[in-house]
Amino acid sequence: MQTRIWLVASAVLLTAGCGGEPEPVAVPPVEPPTVEVAAASSGGACRLLDFAVIEEHAGVRFDVAAASDKGDTHTCVVRAAGATLPELTLTVTDTSIDVSTFTADVLPKGATKVSKLGQVAYRRTLAKTAKHGPVAEVGWLATEDRLATLHWTCKPGAAKAEAEEVAGKLVALAKKIETRAM
Repeated sequence: MQTRIWLVASAVLLTAGCGGEPEPVAVPPVEPPTVEVAAASSGGACRLLDFAVIEEHAGVRFDVAAASDKGDTHTCVVRAAGATLPELTLTVTDTSIDVSTFTADVLPKGATKVSKLGQVAYRRTLAKTAKHGPVAEVGWLATEDRLATLHWTCKPGAAKAEAEEVAGKLVALAKKIETRAM
């Protein structure tokens, strides 16, 4: 008899835990970690840019960079994630031109000359178009025989005065770019 009670008790205990489905355990969602990648990791002319330095001089935080190399020309485009404008483009090209050739053939009409940037430099602004706002541009002949240009495209609807202000900031940024590091 004792054996039968023991078998019945064991059967009850074994089947008692199998009656229903277990309650799901609520696990709070986990945000994926944010990993900040340096502009330089994109290669090309992006090796010459740093997101923090751009933000320090231009006042805008960029966090996406893309590079392209074609022949002797190296380009980098930086943007903020999820936004197409504003956009900053750096182009660096190996060249054999001298200051007089730069002044005669590269310096845009109406551009303002910039001192203490490379061998010779300029800055200018361009009008807005149907697709984007006004543009600020700084170009210079670097001391190591490289032609460099910073090109800032403003958001649609931005005033030309904003591009003019950015052009001044780009001059300060350009003075921080070491084109010989290419």
